[in-house]
Amino acid sequence: MGIALIDAGLRRRIGRARVGHFATSDGREAALVPVCFVLLGDTVYHAIDAKPKSAAPDELRRVRNVRANPSAALLVDHYDEDWGRLWYVLLRGHAGVLDHGAEQQRAIAALKRKYVQYRTTVPLAGDARVIALAVQRISHWRASSPVRRRASRQVPAP
Repeated sequence: MGIALIDAGLRRRIGRARVGHFATSDGREAALVPVCFVLLGDTVYHAIDAKPKSAAPDELRRVRNVRANPSAALLVDHYDEDWGRLWYVLLRGHAGVLDHGAEQQRAIAALKRKYVQYRTTVPLAGDARVIALAVQRISHWRASSPVRRRASRQVPAP
């Protein structure tokens, strides 16, 4: 077994975060959208929920972009007026759209556990589209770490 891509400290920081920013591109133009997410293993999931959207789920830019170009990223960060508490984690990898199956159902259940709103005010449907980002590279930085430089990890080549 190799070294875990996402170590325990980063996993806790990512897991406590409430919002991330999901980045995609159709090859011509970048797109960025805030998302509620959950990390399971080395994959990050977010769902197309029932909040009002500009288009049907399959017509949303992020869904179209992932289907056309699966290279995507999720930025999770924390801002504080005490700049000694700043941090960010940039997760990059290969994204895909899940519209059925066990993986999609696990992601929906995990999102409902993390966000009470998905159980109450904006119920997350069992057949909701889920975007899965299989993390392949990580860049991170933390102001309070003894070494104040950006760290990076990649999945080793097969």
